[in-house]
Amino acid sequence: MIPSTYPDDATMAQMTARMLLDIRAVHFNTDELFTHASGKQAPTYIDCRKLISYPRIRSAAMDFLTCKVMRDAGLEAFDNIAGGETAGIPFAAFVAERMALPMSYVRKKPKGYGRAAQIEGEMPEGARVLLVEDLTTDGGSKLKFVDAIRQAGANCGHTAVIFYYGIFSDTEARLAEHGLKLHWLTTWADVIAEARRGGDFDADTLADVERFLHDPDGWRADRGLT
Repeated sequence: MIPSTYPDDATMAQMTARMLLDIRAVHFNTDELFTHASGKQAPTYIDCRKLISYPRIRSAAMDFLTCKVMRDAGLEAFDNIAGGETAGIPFAAFVAERMALPMSYVRKKPKGYGRAAQIEGEMPEGARVLLVEDLTTDGGSKLKFVDAIRQAGANCGHTAVIFYYGIFSDTEARLAEHGLKLHWLTTWADVIAEARRGGDFDADTLADVERFLHDPDGWRADRGLT
């Protein structure tokens, strides 16, 4: 079912941040750092995959994402919903169900056997595709998925995520240069604000995390990290 009503952007951002905090998907630790996929260490980690295990929270977040995309891109803007391997697959399925549209998914690289497919499911040539993912940092992985969709003959000008880091100033411009519009529900700034309101982390931890988010390279350099 397609949701018919939705809160404003600020309310959705705050509520989504609270959901992620409530299910302990947000991790801050300024002593024992997390290693990200880039190989760099950070005091922050967010695990949006945990949403799939919480049906009520998951449903609310997917209603928000669906409504926001339909409002910002149009009610009849898409023919297909695609998820990126692997984290985007369940969220694409939830959005596709709400929008009553076919779903497909995009592999990180072509399968090395059988049809050697990179797109799984039906994605007709010329289809207008919405790429759904769990989160984006600097947008790099989204471009690879979009390129695969376009190489398959479909069109992809929009991507939607639950969580957007919002700390790299050129992310949206970088995506726009690639003909891609980013839609998101909440950011680190929203999570920090909600964590401060709710007392989820102590003040010193939040202050140090904010320093990191404002200048990740400088924060690492101060600690002798690369």
